[in-house]
Amino acid sequence: MKIRVNVMLKEGVLDPQGKAIGHALEVLGFANVGEVRVGKTMELEVATDDQAAALAQGEAMARELLANLVIEDFAVEVVG
Repeated sequence: MKIRVNVMLKEGVLDPQGKAIGHALEVLGFANVGEVRVGKTMELEVATDDQAAALAQGEAMARELLANLVIEDFAVEVVG
């Protein structure tokens, strides 16, 4: 089963990469773009057919390695 883990900086945490992208978009003429936040997405294949077990495994992986829980939030979803 395939799961997707989305990791984003928590609200209030400075996102310099997002700021740089937002500024570049403005320079390119996209003046109507507001705040830009940058995150990361990981797709993982887990060897189970049980959705609940796949989600639990994804959450455990995110808590232990994929996300820095001090400054990042994460969400796990089954995608296939």
